[in-house]
Amino acid sequence: MTESKLLKAGCDTKQKFTDFTVHVEFYLPFKPFARSQGRANSGVYCQHRYETQVLDSFGVKGMDNQCGGIYTKHAPSVNMTYPPLTWQTYDIDFTAARYEGGKRKSDAVITVRHNGVMIQDNFKIDGITGGGINEDPKVDVQTGPLHLQGHGNPVVFRNIWLVEKK
Repeated sequence: MTESKLLKAGCDTKQKFTDFTVHVEFYLPFKPFARSQGRANSGVYCQHRYETQVLDSFGVKGMDNQCGGIYTKHAPSVNMTYPPLTWQTYDIDFTAARYEGGKRKSDAVITVRHNGVMIQDNFKIDGITGGGINEDPKVDVQTGPLHLQGHGNPVVFRNIWLVEKK
């Protein structure tokens, strides 16, 4: 927690989740001399496995390792990143991977809206992203915490809510 009562990057929920919808607001610092991943690198990990990248990607192409990308797996359909020092939102709809008899039955599926615009539409994630914890094939429905990644950048979060799907 910061002095102004905002949540710092680098934390997990205590509870584990399977299928859910989550709303996250994040604030990126202004780092005018930084380049690439040095521009406020963070991420929102569903089940601490699958990262939706958080990064100051304002004014750049919008690739799979930039804001809104499913890290190294899928670029956002459009770069919706606002300039740094502006509150931004992710609304993420997530369905966990399923296993049966130790074999993958279905991939995890994610839909992401960045600042109100759909940028990932039912993307099937075929495995963990960098820094994610491994799936457990012995468990039929994967479960895990929501993780807000910290990379030493002063990224902060607020107004986080999660609703489990039943």
